Amino acid sequence: MSTAYRFDLTQKDIPTQWYNILPDFPKPMAPPLHPGTKEPITPDLMGAIFPMNLIMQEMSPLNRIDIPEEVRDIYTLWRPTPLLRAVRLEKALDTPAHIYYKYEGVSPGGSHKLNTAVPQAYFNKQAGTKHLVTETGAGQWGSSLALACKLFGLDCKVFMVRVSFHQKPYRKLMMQTWGATVYPSPSHETEFGRKKLHEDADCPGSLGIAISEAIETTVKTPNAKYALGSVLNHVCLHQTVIGLESLQQMEMAGEYPDVVIGCAGGGSNFSGIAFPFVEQNLKKGKKTRIVAVEPSSCPSLTKGEFRYDFGDTAGMTPLMKMFTLGNQFMPPSIHAGGLRYHGMAPTVSHLYDQKLIEAVAVPQDEVFEAALKFACIEGTIPAPESAHAIARAITEAETAKKEGKKKVILFNLSGHGMLDLTAYDEYMNG
Repeated sequence: MSTAYRFDLTQKDIPTQWYNILPDFPKPMAPPLHPGTKEPITPDLMGAIFPMNLIMQEMSPLNRIDIPEEVRDIYTLWRPTPLLRAVRLEKALDTPAHIYYKYEGVSPGGSHKLNTAVPQAYFNKQAGTKHLVTETGAGQWGSSLALACKLFGLDCKVFMVRVSFHQKPYRKLMMQTWGATVYPSPSHETEFGRKKLHEDADCPGSLGIAISEAIETTVKTPNAKYALGSVLNHVCLHQTVIGLESLQQMEMAGEYPDVVIGCAGGGSNFSGIAFPFVEQNLKKGKKTRIVAVEPSSCPSLTKGEFRYDFGDTAGMTPLMKMFTLGNQFMPPSIHAGGLRYHGMAPTVSHLYDQKLIEAVAVPQDEVFEAALKFACIEGTIPAPESAHAIARAITEAETAKKEGKKKVILFNLSGHGMLDLTAYDEYMNG
């Protein structure tokens, strides 16, 4: 076993294909339904908000989908991302566990979200789109799409959940630096936003509301399409570069994970680290436990119902079968804004329903305690979302200590917390 603690690939090792989990499900996933007819939705009906090339990825029967060279070329700005072994944390915990983390915070946007923002902007450009409209929770997705749009010469509008708009002003400034127009959601820019503000002038907003505003704007704007930062299959697909690189890097480390951990809100960063390891379990007979970690205040997997629901609050999206708290659920104003979503990606939900992955919910205080411990020992200040995965990794390491067994733990540190310091300030001051 190597004693090195950092495992780096070269640019030639960036994956040339994304992994599509759909054809590997032992039981097929339930299809999305038209909100009016309740019949399975067809590609042409999704064309009002997405370009056809992304719709084809969303429904593709292919196990692997080629990454365009222009996308791979932009990926080289930050990919491959490092895999690190948290040896200092292991020593502090006095655990026999080996703890590894894949660090996505090195991207220009500071998180994993650029992995899908770039291909979404690329494929929209190819399809003739002029404007992209989206929502964002904590701002990682909005800032990533703003940069991707700038790189491909597209106009970008972002509806940012109102509580995060005020909690995280520097993420808003990042989007504006890269040319995006940013609105606090609910906003006065849309009929649905005005309706929500009329009902509650102090509405903190939610991802569901912001999605509704973004879709309303999309359908009313010529040459505009909607871009989604999580939930749908093509988004999760693009994120699998994380896990595909991790497989190579764990081989460099001479180990294989007993448990793989990712935080879960809509499901994009979890699927990115997890899906390639699910494939190994399904096809190669591996026995890795795969754990999704969500906030206890927004526990869609652990407390939600597995049923058809809308992805947004206004009921404008197709109906998707997923674990959901209900599309009218208003999550508390926690600092992990990227995890404040009422539902879960249908692909992740299907895996959980089939008992192919596990899920746990963690309270915010425990999350920040773990984040501070990691920052003080390993040096990196994690995003509040990523800190959910850290909290679970520490729990797994402490369990290994109690059992006196070595355990190899891998988690996704999906973003840095340099623009989340207000959250740390509030936690440290009670």
